[in-house]
Amino acid sequence: MTGRGMSSIGMMRRAGVLILLGFSACSSGADKAATPEQSKGPPPMPAPETVSSRPNAGPGERLYLDKCAMCHGPAGMGTGLLARRTEQALLEKRTDLTPEFVIQAVRMGIGNMPAIPRGEASDAELKQIADYLSTKKESGQ
Repeated sequence: MTGRGMSSIGMMRRAGVLILLGFSACSSGADKAATPEQSKGPPPMPAPETVSSRPNAGPGERLYLDKCAMCHGPAGMGTGLLARRTEQALLEKRTDLTPEFVIQAVRMGIGNMPAIPRGEASDAELKQIADYLSTKKESGQ
């Protein structure tokens, strides 16, 4: 072989050695045990609220679970966003909601929440949801 061929083989060997060294350096920390703080991870998500999780729900509550809870339940994005602006982000636990406010917020949209058209929730359905959210606390439920 010529001198040129030898240097190509030598360079390939050097590259191979460097690659192996790189892999061994990357994997050297994998054997170390994680501390309990590191292995915990985030807390688990709350269980979703669904119609099947509340078999005794009334009509307004069933509609709320079907049409609203995916965003406004314990694991919903709307709850997280509302938590930045109100003390109680879960709509079902709020005591300051009136039927008129709920209906207007749903139809017009509010903050990051888009307007919900009548094709997704009829006026009659929305009234039942609004009544459920506003009267639930008054009756001590």
